[in-house]
Amino acid sequence: MKIQYLCTILIVLLMLTVSMSALAVVQEKNLVGWWLFDDETDEMGNFSDIIFIGDAKIEDGQLVVETGKWARSLEYTGPDIKELTLATWVSLDNYAKTEGSALCIDKKSVDEFCSIVWAEKVDKQWMPGSSHFRRTDNFPNAVTEKETGEMVFLAITYKNEGGQYLITGYRNGESLGSIKKGAIITWTEGDTEAMWGKRHADANNGPGELNAHIEESRIYNTALTHDDIKTINKGDLPVEARGKLATKWAKIKRQ
Repeated sequence: MKIQYLCTILIVLLMLTVSMSALAVVQEKNLVGWWLFDDETDEMGNFSDIIFIGDAKIEDGQLVVETGKWARSLEYTGPDIKELTLATWVSLDNYAKTEGSALCIDKKSVDEFCSIVWAEKVDKQWMPGSSHFRRTDNFPNAVTEKETGEMVFLAITYKNEGGQYLITGYRNGESLGSIKKGAIITWTEGDTEAMWGKRHADANNGPGELNAHIEESRIYNTALTHDDIKTINKGDLPVEARGKLATKWAKIKRQ
């Protein structure tokens, strides 16, 4: 009986290892932007260094944005992005209905963007922002935030379902529900930027503000599953980033 019990445990552990390895491969292969905010650099090397506008800054491993102070990375040289996941860790400094974003992917040539937006339609709730509300609605199980200063992990996935996006939100790994809305967009090399603070932007400015500390942000060119989302931890990634790591789960957030 002991041998049978031990064999069962080994089989379960093997299955868990294979499952985690599969998730790691998905995340490693499809991560196109990764900011730890130790400096202004994208760990993946696909986005240009962050530009700080209006005295936004990096402080103690966090990007600090405020009203009139935001940040952007203007150049992208990675693969095309159609399905996507936006993920970010953010702590709000106040709950004013400012309608800015904790992470945005934006086209430079035309008004096409997707953002993790604060309180644009409903007070004290995060939502998917988009150009002309084409990919925007309230999540069915949206959470009304109650306290400032709490670091939360937010993710929004955009999956192609029959030529429309199935958009799913997550807060601290828990699903906020899904909406189906908007035609599929392609973000391409040379016509894509990332930003924080503004909901989106033109050449010099844009709508929305955010007063927050952002500790980490990621952009994937795939719609991660709920299981994928649950495996993500701040500062951890199964990827060889800028030559620092072997390909395995490893914490690289510099202290």
